[in-house]
Amino acid sequence: MKKEDKLGIPETRQHARKRKQKQIRNWIIGILAVVCAIAAGVGLYAAHLYKTAEQAANKAYDSENAVKTTYGEFNGKKPFAVMLLGTDTGALDRTEKRGNTDTIIVVVVNPKKKNYTMISIPRDTMADMVGDDSNDVQKINAAYSIGGAKMAMKTVSNLLNIPVKYYALVNMGGLMKLVDYVGGIYVTPPLTFTYSGFPFKKRVRQHLNGQAALAYSRMRYDDPQGDYGRQKRQREVITKLVQKLATADSLTNFSKIANNLSSNVKTNLSFQALKSILANYSDCTSSSDSDYLHGYSTYVNDAAYQIAPTSELQRISNKIRKLLGLKTATVSNRETELNTLNETAGFKFGSGETQNYTIYDPGTTADSVKSGKKSSKSSSKSSSQASSSSSSSTDYSGNTAYSGSTNYDTTYSYSYNYNYNINPFSGGY
Repeated sequence: MKKEDKLGIPETRQHARKRKQKQIRNWIIGILAVVCAIAAGVGLYAAHLYKTAEQAANKAYDSENAVKTTYGEFNGKKPFAVMLLGTDTGALDRTEKRGNTDTIIVVVVNPKKKNYTMISIPRDTMADMVGDDSNDVQKINAAYSIGGAKMAMKTVSNLLNIPVKYYALVNMGGLMKLVDYVGGIYVTPPLTFTYSGFPFKKRVRQHLNGQAALAYSRMRYDDPQGDYGRQKRQREVITKLVQKLATADSLTNFSKIANNLSSNVKTNLSFQALKSILANYSDCTSSSDSDYLHGYSTYVNDAAYQIAPTSELQRISNKIRKLLGLKTATVSNRETELNTLNETAGFKFGSGETQNYTIYDPGTTADSVKSGKKSSKSSSKSSSQASSSSSSSTDYSGNTAYSGSTNYDTTYSYSYNYNYNINPFSGGY
């Protein structure tokens, strides 16, 4: 039966077709209105997120160490490197005293492999402090406390013969708050231990909140691998955190995350650079690789040091340069010079014996070392004499107090801990 209109007149086919067309049109207009309303809301929310991100990035930006980026530098096709420095000195409020950076990781992002590689440098690694014209050799974790980000970047660059333009200084304690904001992370501990009241069981996957994650990444004394084991766990925590931050779920706490980062991160990557990295390299966060600079344990007045053999410095240099698409180049610096002089004097990496590692005066030749003039002089010093000849004092935790200059003819006691030819800790987790 035909439908009748309000006047009781039967509806024709033409009228019915027009009525249906009108209903469809009204539905389409309604749907479009809802879509537009949602889009407007999302647009406003996106604008808010953008503004929040920009403010956070500008607050964390280190303009003193600004680097001019070249055109297309972060276009998603070229690899790039950032030096990650970690400290536990508290929130980076731009007024507090600089502390040592006990976490030093060179991160190389490779778009061709769609991954990033983290290479740790042990905090106790012997390194020439580049930038003060003194040929001063200290633990590498002191570079930031002595000369800021500029000296830290130059020191790492010189040690490994790699370009280091960008850095990010992170307060590890503050960074752990991010673990809470993303809902925690899962780890599978490589060993059983308890630290700061948090128990961890070997090979048992467990969920960590921020405090537990910080405890997991801090412990080193009960780890058979010492600081190398801690570096491994730190890289694991950072990797898991990056994976969680890269998910859409993190948007729910975006403001908290942004504010936390602005208070606990300092970087010379501008907001524009960070935008380009986020837009063009986001697919590189799903996969990662890791390695570390392997050294041999030494002691300076009962303080732990690491001496990296020239072959190891060259290996890490080759790896990073290859990841960056650069040709390999010979590492030649103060560290390799000291290694050569010590090996000339009879020092043998991996000998398994307790040896003396001598910090020779700049300009010392191999001939003078062979003659025994320098080596006999430095080797004859007692521990107390060595202590008085150096103006730096370091405790085992890495807290260092500096005053005056350092005598470069100081004898270091070497204690062998690891088999260098078998590197069980590099790569993976």
